Amino acid sequence: MQKHIITERLLEVADKEIRFTESEFNHFKKCNACLLAYAQCILQVARTRARAKCRTIPVVEARISECAECQQEMEMLRQIIRSFVSWPIDVLRPSESLWGRLAQRISAETGTPPLLTPSRRPEQPAKPEWEEVAPGISVQMLATDREKNRASMLVRLEPGTDYPPHCHAGAEELHLLHGELMVDDRKFYPGDFIHAEAGSVDHRVWSEAGCTCFLMTSTKDIIL
Repeated sequence: MQKHIITERLLEVADKEIRFTESEFNHFKKCNACLLAYAQCILQVARTRARAKCRTIPVVEARISECAECQQEMEMLRQIIRSFVSWPIDVLRPSESLWGRLAQRISAETGTPPLLTPSRRPEQPAKPEWEEVAPGISVQMLATDREKNRASMLVRLEPGTDYPPHCHAGAEELHLLHGELMVDDRKFYPGDFIHAEAGSVDHRVWSEAGCTCFLMTSTKDIIL
């Protein structure tokens, strides 16, 4: 089995803007998972740099808290933003024809072979479907280990949705893909990683703007 390029290497290339080795580049031609991971690393680096430049946010937030008119404008904008962030992440994936045109253009500009997305073969399994498991909560199951009571999934919370308080029956790992997520008094952004030990409790999990995350957890969690 071909090994994936480690996240530390992807972050190094994205942050320092250096070139991949020839073997790494050839790996990308065959591994969409690593290509997606690299795209996420680029977004993470861009967000980190943007945060470093934005030193005026506390001042702006203080001004908004004191201005009723500003708060009304923010509420209007929040409604518009909610209509976008609740879209499924699939709409952000380019079609095969668009991917092909982009690959050819990048190839012409860089002098490298085009990185084309492989077409789905008939024997490949169909993508799992989204299933609404509770109001405002949708799940796309990726894998289940019945012997170990473990499951991997994508979870989508619509704007203003709360996830029930629960106790972790096993270790839980969450990677936030987009949107914002609150877990008790902690706020998380795209690219953030959360690890929870078995026996720990999330008293409140919610998203005001909506979010999508990758979740690896126990199937025996206890709803409180």
